[in-house]
Amino acid sequence: MTVAIDPSETSAAAVSPAPPSDLVARDAREFGVYARTGGWAFGLMVARSVRPGGQSAQETPKVSAKEFAELAGCSAERVMRYYKAWDRAADDGLVPHFEELAPGEGVELPDADVWLTYYVSRSSASSERGTAIAEAAEAEGIRPTKALEVAENPTALRAAILADPSTARAARAALLDRIKEDPELQTELARDVVRTDDLKKAVASESRSADRIGYVRQIAESGQIKTPAGQTVDAPADLRQEAERHLSLLDELDEGEDSGEWATEAYDTLKTLVVEAVEADPELRVQERRTKFYSGLQKATKVFEELTFDDAQDFYEDDMVQQLEELQQAIGSCIAALRGARATD
Repeated sequence: MTVAIDPSETSAAAVSPAPPSDLVARDAREFGVYARTGGWAFGLMVARSVRPGGQSAQETPKVSAKEFAELAGCSAERVMRYYKAWDRAADDGLVPHFEELAPGEGVELPDADVWLTYYVSRSSASSERGTAIAEAAEAEGIRPTKALEVAENPTALRAAILADPSTARAARAALLDRIKEDPELQTELARDVVRTDDLKKAVASESRSADRIGYVRQIAESGQIKTPAGQTVDAPADLRQEAERHLSLLDELDEGEDSGEWATEAYDTLKTLVVEAVEADPELRVQERRTKFYSGLQKATKVFEELTFDDAQDFYEDDMVQQLEELQQAIGSCIAALRGARATD
């Protein structure tokens, strides 16, 4: 037997679902309140139910934070974090003070996003260390709670640095910023570097590259060169142009790109050009030899002057006298050559 179904009944059933239960409706309303107000909804519960400091149980129907926490099944510390957040907001005029609120009373609440400005989820934020972390987080434009969470879990921070290159780079940049104002940390990092062979080699390599880039930059920017003998003279135009070309290539390297090979090539090229420039200029070549001679003579004189013979009997050996005699002969030959050169002028 076929039973006919009225289309209107089917349509009505599809359009009119069964109404939600009271429990579902209550959950939806509470969810909506929290979605609009965030932690303010819970802050209000504490503010209107927990008595302010200085009030006795006889003066108000409110209860202590400890009693409220026991009723809520949480810690009194957690309750007090909401209490303090509400108190700070009340001081700023965003919400009523505790004394103005009665249990069960409702008030208009600020936007949910504003709550995080006043609420700190960790008690460490009240310490001097926590305050400093919170202030630094605000300066960086992030929520203090995020920074405090990281600070309280250094193992998690270590894991993130080990696993993620971008986190490691952020940590490196932060350490570099911090050591500018922390001499103790500077010393500790320096010790870590010299005690770690790989780091020590890396620092030496980077230092060498930096010195070579500095050499190129000095020629390009000042227009002067330092000869092998130590003279400082004006660089020929073509040499300076070559320095500027190499410097532009070095400056165009990406931040993370290894500059060592480029720096070595630029340094070696300019060193060769400096030697060639000296050799190509007769007057400069003579000055170079004169400077080199005087430099060697001064060093030898200083070394000889530092020799002492007060207790020569204690360490005398024949070969010492022999070496001094050979040195005397060499000095005599040098003097004769110089006097001969002067006589021919």
